[in-house]
Amino acid sequence: MVRRPVAWIVALVLFVEALGIGAVNWFLGVVVDRQHMSLAGLDPHVMSVSSKAGGLAFGLYFALCGLVALLAALRDRAPAGPGRVLLISAAVVHALLGAFGWGLVGPHAFLYMVVVLGLIVLLLMTHDRPDDPAAPVPADPAPGGAPLTPPAAPTAP
Repeated sequence: MVRRPVAWIVALVLFVEALGIGAVNWFLGVVVDRQHMSLAGLDPHVMSVSSKAGGLAFGLYFALCGLVALLAALRDRAPAGPGRVLLISAAVVHALLGAFGWGLVGPHAFLYMVVVLGLIVLLLMTHDRPDDPAAPVPADPAPGGAPLTPPAAPTAP
């Protein structure tokens, strides 16, 4: 009942995060490039390019995770195989970012990361239950009451 809406919300949040992470890292790369900043003697151009590449990589990672959640929403089926592993890794990333976010940014970033972590875990857990409970096994599974075991093999005289 809540599987599809949760999958849609997770997909939307992860797509927004992908754009946000990519945009922030791209902006930081532009700032470093324009101000010719250097950290411990590193080349500013290398820092700028690596910031942009990191933003692109993380943006694509979160977009791929969002695609997995979107496919789960459209199919109304559990993400399986590599998609499930990808969502589990996204949950771990959000847990780590939440832990670091508390110390670096504040409790608001921590709460956001914990909410996204909870949504991903909810998506992963709600798809584990089957839609219909298992049908009860009838007391007499064979028609006409015949036994299901084969007759004994004939013996030689």
